[in-house]
Amino acid sequence: MFQSIRWLGQTREGKTLTSPVAKAKITVLSLGGTIASTKADVVSGGVTPQLTANDLISAVPKLLDVADVAAVEFRSVPSGDLTFTDIVALAKVIDRCFEEGTDGVVITQGTDTIEETSFALELLVRGSRPLIVTGAMRNPTMVSPDGPANLLASVLVAASPDAAGLGTLVVLNDEIHASRFVRKSHTSSLATFHSPSCGPLGWIIEGRVRVVLRVPPLATLDRSPVGDVPAIALIKISLGEDARVIEQIASLGYAGAVVEGFGGGHVPAAMVPGLETLASRMPVVLASRTGSGELLQRTYGFAGSEQDLLARGVLSAGPLDGLKARVLLSLTMSIDDEYVRAREVFERVVTSVTSSNH
Repeated sequence: MFQSIRWLGQTREGKTLTSPVAKAKITVLSLGGTIASTKADVVSGGVTPQLTANDLISAVPKLLDVADVAAVEFRSVPSGDLTFTDIVALAKVIDRCFEEGTDGVVITQGTDTIEETSFALELLVRGSRPLIVTGAMRNPTMVSPDGPANLLASVLVAASPDAAGLGTLVVLNDEIHASRFVRKSHTSSLATFHSPSCGPLGWIIEGRVRVVLRVPPLATLDRSPVGDVPAIALIKISLGEDARVIEQIASLGYAGAVVEGFGGGHVPAAMVPGLETLASRMPVVLASRTGSGELLQRTYGFAGSEQDLLARGVLSAGPLDGLKARVLLSLTMSIDDEYVRAREVFERVVTSVTSSNH
């Protein structure tokens, strides 16, 4: 449950901090993940999320030189256990924080799903104040954990006026990424997060925030989701694929599907009839399994090409990868399951990813 935030504006010795310049008020909400993981027992030897938001903040005393920081414990789970229900609830807490005067919000969570949760938050959270998502690749029991540095960098970005109006940002390894483009690219490297379509928006150097690129604001959803978020299938196309999986999607209770096709947006010809039938019953979105670049629209004309599929009613993910297209379709369908209206909202958001004219 959300509780009114309490600002941690004192040193560890209890002395009140004073400054001639008012510090930004930053709220840190913790969700668990590697950044908050430590050993539960000596038997298994594995780490699990246990540290609280206060624990994370206390481990970085320099935060108090940067901002007045408040800690809120939201969840304590591996990020793979987060659900859309959690993220919708988190977005409401963030909105409440901003209503209460927070200048910026930092979310700490596991890195496995950051590229999805951060994009979902960009679609759900109102306003233009900085919202940062961060985590860690090395847990606190390791020799050189990266969580403290990532948290400090994230608070610096959240306190920076330059971060306003950029949507949700992902900050790790001293780089600033737009949620709509960022991807986790390596299982263990500290430099795992990349934005292959455009690169990072900026970086942190010697405690200074540098924003060198800006992205246009996303088109907003018509309203916040109410109730359960419908299930959307995500299918990656591979060599020799046929239509058997596609033909079962509707019977399995899915409300829509995202298909990651080859290259610029292609599938084997044998899949085309099944995809056309499915697209007549529910939204079907075509993305690229490459994970970067923009889906083609008018280059190839063979059966199963992007032109062929779009002409059969399949939606284009545009510059979004399959994971983010699934997030967008899930939230769109949760707001309005009427196909025509859901399609209009989906296409409006996709267009706004790279264009400010919406």
